[in-house]
This record gives sequence, C-alpha cells and structure tokens, in this order.
Amino acid sequence: MTAFSIVLLAMIAAFLGMRLYSVLGKRTGHEQEPVLPRRDERAPPAPVRLDDGDAPSAPIGAPDTSGLVYEPAAEIGLRQLLATDRNFDAGRFMEGAEAAYRMILEAYWKGDRDTLRDLCDDDSYEAFVEAIEARDARGEKLENRLIGIESAKIVAVEMDRKEARVTVRYQADISAVTRDADGKMIAGSMSDASRTDDLWTFRRAIGSDDPNWLLDEIEAA
Repeated sequence: MTAFSIVLLAMIAAFLGMRLYSVLGKRTGHEQEPVLPRRDERAPPAPVRLDDGDAPSAPIGAPDTSGLVYEPAAEIGLRQLLATDRNFDAGRFMEGAEAAYRMILEAYWKGDRDTLRDLCDDDSYEAFVEAIEARDARGEKLENRLIGIESAKIVAVEMDRKEARVTVRYQADISAVTRDADGKMIAGSMSDASRTDDLWTFRRAIGSDDPNWLLDEIEAA
C-alpha cells in the first residue's frame, strides 16, 4: 500500500462544473493508484462544502431509491441535529453529499487545485495538494471513471456544543488506469471496476451563519 491506501479511483463526474453551493440545499483485482488521503494513515483529512439551503426541513427519513437515506443507528443523532437546526433536511443533504463525493474526487484526480481550494479547509487542501505534487513528481496521470454510486447513506451523527458531524458511507464502483510520463499504463484497468467502501464525515459549526458543511475526514468502512 502507498501513502494513500484503499482504492478510490477517479471519475469523470456527471456533476462537472457544478458548485457544491448550488447543489446542496436545493431539491433537485488490479493494483491502482490510491486516490484519497486517509485519516488512519495520518494524512490531513479532505474537506468539502455542503449547503443545507434555506428551505424548511423535511422528515429525516426522506426516501431515496433504496428507502431511507440514513441507517437506523443514525436516527437519534439526526433528531438531535434537527432539533438544533430546523432547516436541516437529510434527503436534501444526501443529494448534495453524493455530488460532493463526485466533485472532490474529480478535482483530486484531475489535479484541479482551484476547485479543491474552494471545497477544502486548509489542512485538507494541503493534504490533497501534497498528494497531487507527489503524483506529478512521479510523472503519473490518472484516467478514471465512476461506474456508479451503489449506495450512499448517513450512518452516524455526532453533536457537541460547537459542532455537528454527519458521517456518510459510500459504496461505489470505479474503474481507473494509471499511466507513467510516457503514457504507458502501469496500473489499473478501464474494463474492470473496483468496489469502494468509505466513510466521509462532514462537519458544520452549530449556529453558524455559514450554511456550508466541510468534509472533515475520510476512512475505509
């Protein structure tokens, strides 16, 4: 394993060009280049912005195609969050969380520092840039594609006096190829997809006027 364990490969996102603020809060078997800094490997976590929006809150069990957008274990925490922030809507949050997943990965794999700067806090931005620079130093490029997000659900909610933290579990199929400076494929396959299973934790200051959520950490599920 390299310094960025687990295979979260790249994507050509369906949400290219979208800004997280415009999305969140509105209804609407091969070795491969590891892609995201992992908290358990001490790389600084990688934050992203999510926006609750201004619409009134809906029931926390807003359905998705598979039923609820949260696991039963998260319900108590969600109710506590809803009691604190009446504008929070789990269904709307998850729409944005899926977009955030796509956009952050897209920016990282493309080496899009401007987008990462806009989506990340300082520590997370530095972690991504460090990974991009290491990849560039090796002369490697990623050619990646998201096959699909099979599942995305809230699995935990934590509250304290200053901050709310919402953890989302993503299961996705991603294919990827890593090429060297000469364009030779050195890892991966565009025909075989790998299943990823990861936990992304978003945080937001309680009572803040800023509606954005930041991706606080990423771990393997």
